[in-house]
Amino acid sequence: MGLDVRKKQKELLVRMLHFNSKPSVSHGRTEDESYKVLVLDSVTKDIVAPLLRVDELRNNGVTLHMQITSERQPIPDVAAVYFVEPSEENIARIAEDAKQGLYDTFHLNFSSKISQSMMEKLATRVVEGNASARIAQVYDQYARFLSLDRGLFSLGLPSVYLELNDPQSKDTVIENTIGRVVDGIFCMLATSGVVPILCSPPGGAAEHVARSLDERLREALQSRTNLFTESTGAGLSTSLHRPLLCLFDRNFELSVAVQHSWAYKPLVHDVLGLKLNRTSASPYLNGKSHDLDSKDTFWEEHGKEQFPKIAEQVESELKQYKESVEELNRSTGANIDPNAVIDPSDLMSNSTKGLKSALTALPELTERKKNIDKHTNIATALLQVIKERKLDHYYSLEEDLVAGKHTMQDVIDRLNGNEGTASDKLRLALVWLLTMPSAPTEEECNSIEEPLKNSGADMTAWVYVKRMRRMNLMGKNKSAAASDPAIGGQFAADFLGSSFGQGLTNLTKGVKNLLTGQQEAAVTVAMESLMEGKTSPETEGYLFLDPKSAPGNAGRSQSVFNDAIVFLIGGGNYTEWASLASWAARAQPTPKSIVYGATELINGEDMVNGLAELGRRSGV
Repeated sequence: MGLDVRKKQKELLVRMLHFNSKPSVSHGRTEDESYKVLVLDSVTKDIVAPLLRVDELRNNGVTLHMQITSERQPIPDVAAVYFVEPSEENIARIAEDAKQGLYDTFHLNFSSKISQSMMEKLATRVVEGNASARIAQVYDQYARFLSLDRGLFSLGLPSVYLELNDPQSKDTVIENTIGRVVDGIFCMLATSGVVPILCSPPGGAAEHVARSLDERLREALQSRTNLFTESTGAGLSTSLHRPLLCLFDRNFELSVAVQHSWAYKPLVHDVLGLKLNRTSASPYLNGKSHDLDSKDTFWEEHGKEQFPKIAEQVESELKQYKESVEELNRSTGANIDPNAVIDPSDLMSNSTKGLKSALTALPELTERKKNIDKHTNIATALLQVIKERKLDHYYSLEEDLVAGKHTMQDVIDRLNGNEGTASDKLRLALVWLLTMPSAPTEEECNSIEEPLKNSGADMTAWVYVKRMRRMNLMGKNKSAAASDPAIGGQFAADFLGSSFGQGLTNLTKGVKNLLTGQQEAAVTVAMESLMEGKTSPETEGYLFLDPKSAPGNAGRSQSVFNDAIVFLIGGGNYTEWASLASWAARAQPTPKSIVYGATELINGEDMVNGLAELGRRSGV
C-alpha cells in the first residue's frame, strides 16, 4: 500500500478535535457529544481545508470554526480547540483570550514544536491574566504541512525559491529558510511515523537540507519522548524496508516547471488555478469553483491521463449513469429523466414497487450525476482554453524540444504566430533555452528574442535564465559565482553556482521516451536508478545519510526500495508528480510507491514570475 500522508494527517487532526484522544465511532461515523469551537490561523486553516470539510468538522463536534485574528464573542461553557502556528502574535492572542474568558477550557495545539522560550512567555502571560485554570492541554502536533492526496503534500512555503536564489539574500535569511523547510519535512515524517534513508545530489540547497534533516532526526530518535516509536501505527518506521527520501533543488530540472501540460490534473492546475484541491472561480467555469480530492473517484482514476482521453471517460461515465437510471426506471415503473436532476417525488408518484431499493440507490446516483456534471464543466473549460491558446501545439513542441526532435526554426515559427499568449511564448522560449545541448550563441538568442519581444512578453525571466545558463556551462564554480558583483553572500553564491541547471545534462542524456511519447521528468529518471539500486551517471556522487546509523555519508545504497519520498526544494508541480506515479505503477517486477512533496506547488506562470523577480533583484 505504501505511505498515505493524507490519511495519517487526517487521523491526527481528528484526534486533536477529540482533545487528543481516540474518537469513538458508531455506524462508520465519528460520534462526539462534546461540542467545541475550533480556532485557526491563516496557515492552519489551509492545513485543515483539504482534509476536513464543514460537515466532517460538525461530525467531530465542531459547531463553529473561526480565525484567531477575528473579533470573537465569549461563548461560555464551551471548550475551544486552538490549532495555530507557534508565533509571538498567536501566543499573545491566546493569553488575551484566556484572560477574557472567551471559552470554558482551552486545548492548545501548535502546528509544529513550540520553543522553550515561547512556551515560557505563554505560561507567564496566562498566569498574569489569572487564567491558568482554563488551559486544559498544550500539544505539539507536528502537522505543519498540507496533505493534498495520499501521495502528495506541500509545505505551503511560497518564497523559498526566491530566498535561496536571490543574490541579495543574507546568510541568516537562507539559514532561516532552510530551517523552515527542514521543520516542515520533519513534521510530515513525524506524523507518518517514518524514519527514511536520506539522499540528495551533491551540493546546493538539497544537500544542506539533507544534512540538517539528518541531524534533526538523530536528535528526535535520541529524545526521551521518541516521536517515531510513539507514532500510531508505526508502519514503515519499524519495517525492515524503510523508505528512501530523496531531496532535489528546483534547479535540478527547471524546464519541467515552465513547460505546458497535457495530462488532466496538471492541466487543471496550470489553467484553472487549482489550489488546496479546489479550482479557482474561473470565468471559463462560469464563475464556479469545484472541489477535487480523493473522494472524487473520476479525479482519482483519470487525473493522470492525457486530456484527449478525458472526454472519452466522461462520455463512458455518462453512459453508465444513464444505464443505471434506465434500470431504476424498469425496476420501479418510474420515468426519471437521466439528463435532469433526480427528484425523489418521481419515484413516489409512479409506483411503490421496489421503493426501498430505489431509495437506497438514489443518493449514489445523484452523487454520480453531480460528479459527471462537474467534470463535464471542467473538461469543457479546458477545451475552450486549449483552443483559444493552442496549448496542444505548445505542449507537443516542448515535448519534442526535450527529446531533441525540433529545431530552433520551429520555435521561431511558433513565436511569430498569432496563437497563444505572450506568457505561452515566453514559456516555450525558456524550454528551448533550458534544453539546448550546449549554450546558445548570441545570434541564436537574438533570433528568439526578436519575436518574443514583438509578442509583448516581459523579457526579465528570459534574460536572467540566459545569464545563469551561460554561467553554468562556462564552467564557473562556486568561487566564480561569488566573484560576480551581482551575486552577494557566499552562501547564496554556493547555491547559484552549484545547483543551477544541475539536471540539464540529464535532460538530454538520461530522459527516456514513454510509449505515449511523453517524456519522463529528470527526477523520475534519477529515482528509477536510486530505487532499483543501480549505478548510473545520473546519480553518481549522490549523498546518502541514515539517521539510524553512525553520522556521516552512509555510502551508495545497493538496496532495492519499494517506497520513496521525493521532495522538491523551491517548488514542485503536478507534471513531475504524474511522471513519478506513472513510472512507479508500471515498475517491474513489483510496482513502487512514491510520495511527492514540495515547498509549494507551482504552475508554469508561477515559475516564470519567480524567475522574473530574481532577474529584477539581480539587476539584469
